[in-house]
Amino acid sequence: MTAVLTESLVRRFGDNTAVAGVDLSVSDGEIYGFLGPNGAGKSTVVRMLCTLLLPSSGRALVAGADVATEPDVVRLRIGAALQATALDDRQTGVEILDLQARLYGLTRAEARRRIEDLRSLIDIGAALEQRVGTYSGGMKRRLDLAAALVHNPQILFLDEPTTGLDPVSRAAVWDEVRRLRSQLGMTIFLTTQYLEEADALADRVGIIDHGRLVVEGSPAELKRSISSDVIVVDLDSDVDTAVAALGGLSGVEEIERHERQVTVCTADGAALLSPVAVALNEAGAAVRNLSLRTPTLDDVFLHLTGARLHEGEDR
Repeated sequence: MTAVLTESLVRRFGDNTAVAGVDLSVSDGEIYGFLGPNGAGKSTVVRMLCTLLLPSSGRALVAGADVATEPDVVRLRIGAALQATALDDRQTGVEILDLQARLYGLTRAEARRRIEDLRSLIDIGAALEQRVGTYSGGMKRRLDLAAALVHNPQILFLDEPTTGLDPVSRAAVWDEVRRLRSQLGMTIFLTTQYLEEADALADRVGIIDHGRLVVEGSPAELKRSISSDVIVVDLDSDVDTAVAALGGLSGVEEIERHERQVTVCTADGAALLSPVAVALNEAGAAVRNLSLRTPTLDDVFLHLTGARLHEGEDR
């Protein structure tokens, strides 16, 4: 079964096309990681899937319902924790969760039981009985996630859910995401600014750039697609010199230059490491550090889009 399906999905804002024909298919029970450089349109896609924005053209089905013609059905079947929390500072955490549960039709007894189930996830102790206006930003994020889960939705949309959380709280959210999928079979659509989060959690990853889906696949498949090894050269200066010195080496598949760094993609990093060091030394390049590692999703991201995920803000 398909949990999320989009066909030629487009969203325009005046003359600006933020989403330019995205085709997605997310299976029931899948954790789908959605990544994109700044302004790529990933948050706009999520807002359309959550019925907060109407598509300009194309269509999207979520939990079997059309987001444009059946938005009320979609809203009953999904939970969403988006970047901007919508919490009333005058209410307590318990009051917000209870209200959310009652709006979704849970009885008072069911709401109380569900709130107790969620206490371990939000992990804010006695503060749950205090007004939200006293919460830190991280506490508000955790409460917002709990509110999205209170009715046990079929599909959960998480738009950068761990931004602002400390490592312990982030790990707790990761554990909860895994539990929701493994124990409840919940489908989770995850956008994140932490590439290690997508790598650790997602069954498949889609990367969007300039409003178009440029690649999809499992994290392992995407990392294998660019190379087997990456040599990273950190420089004090002379980036041009380093690029020129490395360009003629046998075994170099691709060279990418950054402000004070050069990365070399190769099938056999161990064999090429010494020739790289010799070539840089002979060229007189001011090398500060030379290291070898396997590819990460950050390498895939940079290779496909020319941008780092964490730079700036997404639309």
